[in-house]
Amino acid sequence: MKVKRLAIVWFAICCSFGYAQQPNVIVVLADDIGTGDISYYRKMHSNNIIVETPTLDKLSKEGIVFTDAHSPAALCAPTRYAIMTGNHCYRSYAPWGVWGCYQPSPIERDQLTLGKLMKQAGYRTSFFGKWGFGMDFGRKDNPDVVYSSPRKEHETDVDISKVIDRGPVQNGFDYSYMYPAGIQAEPYAVYENGVMEPLKEDSEIILITKAYGKNLGFKLDKKEGLGDSNWNPFNASELLVDKAVKFIERNAKTKEPFFMYYCSQAVHKPHTPSKSLNGTKIAGTTPSNHLDMVKELDVQMEMLIQTLKAQGVYDNTLIIFTSDNGGLQVKPTIQFGHKSSNIYRGGKNQAYEGGTRVPFIAWWPGKIKGKQISDTPVLGIDVMATLAAVTSQKLGENQAMDSSNLLPIMLGKKNVEPHDFLITQSGTSKRVMITDDGWKLIIQVDKKDKTDATRTPFALFNLNNNVSENENQNLINKPKYQAKVKALFEKYNKTRDSKVKTRSEIY
Repeated sequence: MKVKRLAIVWFAICCSFGYAQQPNVIVVLADDIGTGDISYYRKMHSNNIIVETPTLDKLSKEGIVFTDAHSPAALCAPTRYAIMTGNHCYRSYAPWGVWGCYQPSPIERDQLTLGKLMKQAGYRTSFFGKWGFGMDFGRKDNPDVVYSSPRKEHETDVDISKVIDRGPVQNGFDYSYMYPAGIQAEPYAVYENGVMEPLKEDSEIILITKAYGKNLGFKLDKKEGLGDSNWNPFNASELLVDKAVKFIERNAKTKEPFFMYYCSQAVHKPHTPSKSLNGTKIAGTTPSNHLDMVKELDVQMEMLIQTLKAQGVYDNTLIIFTSDNGGLQVKPTIQFGHKSSNIYRGGKNQAYEGGTRVPFIAWWPGKIKGKQISDTPVLGIDVMATLAAVTSQKLGENQAMDSSNLLPIMLGKKNVEPHDFLITQSGTSKRVMITDDGWKLIIQVDKKDKTDATRTPFALFNLNNNVSENENQNLINKPKYQAKVKALFEKYNKTRDSKVKTRSEIY
């Protein structure tokens, strides 16, 4: 009876905010997009706009834009785990990321995922694009036995014809069209519902080599490995977005609402833009292949929006757009004056703001008022709790332990603080960050300590007056600020080591 009363109260709260009716939901996770890559964000600080992003700019103007949003990590794999589960990166068995597609998945079998959350709310769920962390493939000599990756060059003992476990299908997604490791790593193939889909009738599994890539005009970003004999990353965007468009067309008029988690291949290396997409020329239309990919991402968004309108569900769809880490620092792009990290120091893989500061846009006609700009500190992890609120669900005690509900902010409620403080991390430098009331402590984790328990304060910045993290204002060795260093260091250690949940119970 008590549970029933709680459910009634929870439903009443949801109705009071006006979101009891379930919308269709599209979550877009771009790859390597910084705030400076979205012209709406860039115009907040500069008039020097090299590439316009009109579709994303329109969403920004008609919805809410978060200017202090962060990816959980400055690198893709740990971020993707965190967003998928609503947990900080350090809660997985591989806190710094699962870097091989043939590695064991960090998602536990009983763990809540975005797919499971939306499926239990009655949604038709789908996953598109880069999965980005491990899953189970079989051995070539025995496809029923899980392949154990030695992480070496030329892994040819794996059966890449299908995913046997721990992929999108097993994590709550009714439909998936997936690049297991994006377009940058093996297997160089595409999978529909876990089964390798031949790119052409004569496709076979071959070793994709550097010479193969050079012949097609691209450079492998990672090591050589198995793939489809017709693999061509220049076609990856069109394949992906066309499948997403078809999914919307199939499900727009069904009784159940649909959920799409769209993980674009743009703008990760190799930078292989389409010649044209949706009637718009892409390749060669900007100063660099990298910026061509930024343009391509915006056109992908345009295609999704156009399909929503054509199917009559434009006004009943919530779109959340963010990125897996900060922007890329690409020399040809920088030479033309484009700053992917905007005004922030550093970029992808780094502990500075440019490594984790990302665009975060939410758009929902009739629900989220336009022209809203929020400087509230938020995390990509917060997608889970926000969607739980949209679908009138309450998260379990041990599920999504670091995800906080952003919906009240999106709907215009003031003085809402989703996080007491932010915890993020870098990439290969093995640094972690805690930011509290604008004070940011960067902590170096000993690379030789596999337990990650050996930590040393590395840098202290007051982002309130030094958001660009000017090194001349690094306060780490200033006697005046040693109490601040100690307090932040202890707060990080206590939070991580106690494994206490950090989410705010905001409804």
